[in-house]
Amino acid sequence: MENSTLILLQLLLAHIVTDFVIQPTKWVNHKRKYKGKSKFLYLHAFIAGFLTFLFLSELKWWYIAVFIGITHFLIDLWKLQFKKDNLKMFVSDQLLHLLFILLAWLFLIAGFQKVLPFISNLISSETILALVIGYLIIIFPTGFLIGKATKRWQNEVQDDLKKNSLDAAGRYIGIFERILVLTFILTTNFSAIGFLIAAKSILRFSDKSETGARKQTEYVLIGTLMSFTITIMIGFLVRHMAF
Repeated sequence: MENSTLILLQLLLAHIVTDFVIQPTKWVNHKRKYKGKSKFLYLHAFIAGFLTFLFLSELKWWYIAVFIGITHFLIDLWKLQFKKDNLKMFVSDQLLHLLFILLAWLFLIAGFQKVLPFISNLISSETILALVIGYLIIIFPTGFLIGKATKRWQNEVQDDLKKNSLDAAGRYIGIFERILVLTFILTTNFSAIGFLIAAKSILRFSDKSETGARKQTEYVLIGTLMSFTITIMIGFLVRHMAF
């Protein structure tokens, strides 16, 4: 059997080079304007197939290159039917590309019969379940918990936060910081948590000269400490169950 990891990496490399390295902005704009009539849409799909064939370096797998080229064309054509080119469309587009790359890879390594046992092993693994549950808890319920716990102070700083902060920025900052803290704990990089706290303190509290800034600082600090405390507790609990 061929090296399955190598084949997957070759397929992914062909996609990354096609979509992000050698596709100029001129092509993207032309495709958005002319959609299915754009010559660059066809050229782009051909490159996707050609690079797949080139990186796989196996003449007998020519049909995989054709499959990738055609599916790449159809996915891009589908995406062009939407006026918005936002994050949702970008993620959807890339997930579809990755899905067909995965299907091609499974076909090449004769791995379809291994999919269900692999999924079964995942959901039967205490380590995997503990990790998934840990990350889900710190991403979703923890955010709601902190929001409820700090509700009593939100009205006092609401106007200041709206004026001086990006919409929902604090929520996303909290999510990513909890992901990082949990990852640091699970990988035993405890010192990195201190650097994260220091970096956030410098960036978040560097300019507090306006009226009401003290209340905003205290409000954010309370939320941050709650976020770190809960995540650290969950992190050690997950480590205990998973490792």
